[in-house]
Amino acid sequence: MRGSGCFAVMALAVLALAASPARAEEAAAKTEPSQAQDPGFTKRLFAADIGKQKKSYVCFVRVYDPDHLARHPLQKVSAMKLLVAAERVPEDKLLNYSFRLGVKFRKRPGDFDSSGDCGHGRTPENAGDKAQLGCGVDCDGGGISVELTPEAKSTLVRLDSIRIWRNNKPEDEGLNLEGGADDRVFRLDRASLEECRSLVHDRKELAAMRTKK
Repeated sequence: MRGSGCFAVMALAVLALAASPARAEEAAAKTEPSQAQDPGFTKRLFAADIGKQKKSYVCFVRVYDPDHLARHPLQKVSAMKLLVAAERVPEDKLLNYSFRLGVKFRKRPGDFDSSGDCGHGRTPENAGDKAQLGCGVDCDGGGISVELTPEAKSTLVRLDSIRIWRNNKPEDEGLNLEGGADDRVFRLDRASLEECRSLVHDRKELAAMRTKK
C-alpha cells in the first residue's frame, strides 16, 4: 500500500465493510465464473506442479539491449522484472496471486517498483481467450495483465497505466508509467528467483524464496 492518500481511502473502505458485515461475507463467498482458476495455466506459469505448497514464486526478466532501444526510440523502459507469487490461505480454497514489478528507465536514474494483487487468475471463457492474470495496484494505481507465451518460456506484460515508486519509498507519491507507443507490451523471459530478489524487502519472504528452486 503506497502513499498517505491511499491510507485514507482504505480506512473508509474498512469502515464501510465494518458497517455491513453480511454484505462483506457474501462478497467474499461469491466466485464469478470469470475468476475460476485454470490449473493448467498455473502449472505452465510456475513450470511445475506446485501442489499443496503454501507459497510459490516465479521470476521473469528483460534487459533491453541497445539495438532494441534504437529500434524503439519512444520506449522509456530499459529493463523490467516481474515476480509472481501464488499463495494458499486458510480462508480461501483457491490460489491467491500477487505481483511485484521492477522497472528501470532509459533517461531517469534509480530503481522503480510496484506491487499488488492478481486475485484468483482467470479461466478463458471460450477457446479464443487466453488464461492470464489481471493484477491491480491499490487506490486506483492501475495495473498489468500477465499472459504466457505459447511455449511458456516468457510472459507478455501489458499495461495502460501503473503507479510506480522509486527505490522502494512507499511514502512518496510516485509516478505513473503510461503505456505509450513503445511501452504498452513487454515480453519478459523466465529467469531464476535470484534475479527477482531485489523486489522483495521482507527478510522472512527472502528466506522462503531461497528454499525454492
